[in-house]
Amino acid sequence: MKSQDIGLLLKLVCMQRREGGSGGRIPHLGQRYSVRGLALETGISKSQVSLALQRCFDVGLAKRDRIIGVPRTNTKGLFEFIAYGLRYVFPAKLGAVTRGIATSLGALVLEGQLMSAGEFVPVWSDAQGDTKGQVVEPLFKSVTYAIQKDPELYALLALVDAIRLGQPRERNLATELIQQRLGVTR
Repeated sequence: MKSQDIGLLLKLVCMQRREGGSGGRIPHLGQRYSVRGLALETGISKSQVSLALQRCFDVGLAKRDRIIGVPRTNTKGLFEFIAYGLRYVFPAKLGAVTRGIATSLGALVLEGQLMSAGEFVPVWSDAQGDTKGQVVEPLFKSVTYAIQKDPELYALLALVDAIRLGQPRERNLATELIQQRLGVTR
């Protein structure tokens, strides 16, 4: 697994949620879920999207929809990996102060729910960002591109960073919120 695989799986969750109750009858649905469509949505190269999907199929974190053939995320498996393994496999550390897009405790999804002990919030480095904070390496290189069009993906990736960076209280809250957003029951 690579860290970008998790970002791609989260994007698939967001896309499926937007489909709603259409049962896959949205025009051009296959194009959106194609390797090219997913590359455009995430900023991950087409070759890397293809490899990521294959890795996710191989380990059971994704499967093809039986009716329409598009990739679907195994949300229960993804949640378990995020909650219990992600911070060990893809750890994060805070770096220098820079300008960027707020993540973890600094993101809107967690705003006002917990107090930060530091002066600066964690940020993904981005020249167009409006927050000054300590840089954290994002889960994948094109995170700041991928979240521009998808506020739900931004929230999920910020919660993932709270798990990667946070202390037990932050991790527990972020885990609960991810569980709710993925629609998983324990």
